[in-house]
Amino acid sequence: MYPFKEGDFAPRNGWYVAAFCEDIGEALLSRWILGQPVVLYRKADGTAVAVGGRCPHRYYPLGESLRVGDAIQCGYHGITFGADGRCTRVPSQDTVPGVYKIPSYPLVERGLWAFIWMGDPELADEALIPSAADMGFGLDGYIYKPFSTLHVEGRYQLLNDNLLDLTHLGFLHASSIGSEENASAPEERQVGERKVVSRRWLRGAACPPLMAQNTGYAGPIDRLAGMTFFAPGFHAGLDDTYVVAGDPERGGECLQSVKVFHAVTPATRHETNYFFALGGTSEAQVEALKIALPPVLDEDAFATVEIEKILTRCETLLPELMLKSDGTAVEGRRILQRMMDAERALS
Repeated sequence: MYPFKEGDFAPRNGWYVAAFCEDIGEALLSRWILGQPVVLYRKADGTAVAVGGRCPHRYYPLGESLRVGDAIQCGYHGITFGADGRCTRVPSQDTVPGVYKIPSYPLVERGLWAFIWMGDPELADEALIPSAADMGFGLDGYIYKPFSTLHVEGRYQLLNDNLLDLTHLGFLHASSIGSEENASAPEERQVGERKVVSRRWLRGAACPPLMAQNTGYAGPIDRLAGMTFFAPGFHAGLDDTYVVAGDPERGGECLQSVKVFHAVTPATRHETNYFFALGGTSEAQVEALKIALPPVLDEDAFATVEIEKILTRCETLLPELMLKSDGTAVEGRRILQRMMDAERALS
């Protein structure tokens, strides 16, 4: 399945964001992840749990069912499942068949996010979740907040590719956060086993419209921009902007410093859960960006949806014509393909 080997679309043995922690509460929260319905909720002791979202009897959605203590009672026939997935009650009979259970998935809360492991639970190594330091999360002087959760009708790798190739900022987002220097500035890249780091220094660049609006400065800037990809679907970015070094009065003055976080989680083969959060240096800055950035995210979602339409409707797809700027996205794809190859070898 584009852009991977035939039949492949996403690794299962990896930590994906299932939700923002603040969105998991007493109520049942439904979400599709890797082609499976999942229900998230907090037990009475505050522990967040994730279980399968369909009753094995008639496939009724458990997310549309009833919370009974720490258990879920199916809204169709009352069959009840504990937080560990085991069936505890079948109202129509005295015994509970041994096969009656639903999956219980490892779920770990880190920072703003709840990470889920949909693959082999024996391989669910919490050390594979990016640390706060690696993310750029929890730094002194920054305020971090969840911004939005989007459902995007396109395969998740399209959004991964989008975030692995920020040369699009000066064109898709030319009216807000980007300038052509996002594409022309040289890139520094580091590649690890499950991580790709990309950085660009934009020297003497045009100040993007949204940045000028938020900072009150419209002159040339020096800008450090980049993203770190933690496979299979977490992107932590930085965007530090300064008055251009050559300015005689304000050269080198920091105008804005922002940390951005994009979590890209496959819902199905052709749908994606997209979580965006941000860290800024003041409450006013964060609140202003919370108002200004949704249209930017909508542009990325629009591009993803339109490309998905091309991919699914074309009778024959021509080969991708790659550019030098695709190097980082290609490295990200290679990591994901190796993960899927390793899973196949284990099966």
